[in-house]
Amino acid sequence: MPKPTLVLLPGLLNTRRLFDHQIAALGDLVDVVVPELYRHDSIGTMADAALAAAPPTFALAGFSMGGYVAFEILRRAASRVERLALIDTQATPDRPEVTARRRGFIEQTRLGRFHGVQPALLPTFIHPARLKDMAVVQPILDMALEVGAEGFVREQQAIMDRPDSRPLLVGIDVPTVVIVGRQDQATPLPRSEEMAADIANARLVVIESSGHMTPLERPDEVTNALRRWLSE
Repeated sequence: MPKPTLVLLPGLLNTRRLFDHQIAALGDLVDVVVPELYRHDSIGTMADAALAAAPPTFALAGFSMGGYVAFEILRRAASRVERLALIDTQATPDRPEVTARRRGFIEQTRLGRFHGVQPALLPTFIHPARLKDMAVVQPILDMALEVGAEGFVREQQAIMDRPDSRPLLVGIDVPTVVIVGRQDQATPLPRSEEMAADIANARLVVIESSGHMTPLERPDEVTNALRRWLSE
């Protein structure tokens, strides 16, 4: 009997490498598909690309920006999604000041000032205890360079233009896990608590001593949460 498929959706400046641990550890349960979202410049075209790469039905997990794409997949093809994992993400749209900051990033990048993820930004993404842990830091730096300046601009454009996904939450009726790092600054814990409260069949898993990048910072804990969710 063929294994079910898990579609993993990466975040901003992330590639398949974000999920290396999960892909290896869950291989006995699922076949994994990881679309290259950074090749697209809207949440809608990212969702279409993911749907095109997936079988008729699948489990869906979105990290950060990937969560925004997961919501769009639910808008377009909810009947194809058998279960849902939302990892360090949010259903809310950007506040105006965040959109303005993204526009600034795009302008700087178009002026040739994209140098990947700068070390000075790392404290906003990962737990302070991880800042010198190269097993966490190096993949973040490497993935950003792989996505590159043009990919970064496409992703920022897509994120800025995303709709408010909060109205979707009450209609989600598949087994759902909401995973978040306790110290996530980018998509803070209250956003995950709100999503879990609004989704009828959701379980909230808070990953201790972790910032935003939980699949890298606490790979075992994230994998264990996904294994339990896939096995339910």
